[in-house]
Amino acid sequence: MSDELLAYARLGREGYSHQTVTHSAGEYVRGIVHTNTVEGYFSIFKRGMKGVYQHCSEKHLHRYLAEFDFRYSHRVRLGVDDVARADRALKGIVGKRLTYQTPRQ
Repeated sequence: MSDELLAYARLGREGYSHQTVTHSAGEYVRGIVHTNTVEGYFSIFKRGMKGVYQHCSEKHLHRYLAEFDFRYSHRVRLGVDDVARADRALKGIVGKRLTYQTPRQ
């Protein structure tokens, strides 16, 4: 779901289910179609990028988005407090290692 920005028009043509609201005509919600969810998510992402990370390379963008997806999906409004969120995050690392390639000399 999005507003009428033309950049989003391709979504429907590329196989995504896509509906719009027309903000320019004063339409902000039509049934279940609205932009509040994406605006809420983007607001959390924007605050994190400006306040915590301050830079994000295109190479690692998917990692930043995955982190903010986790934060949005495990927020207080959904009944997940800080302790529960930390527990869920730590369960996600079981059996995984973060390794870096040694730079070539």
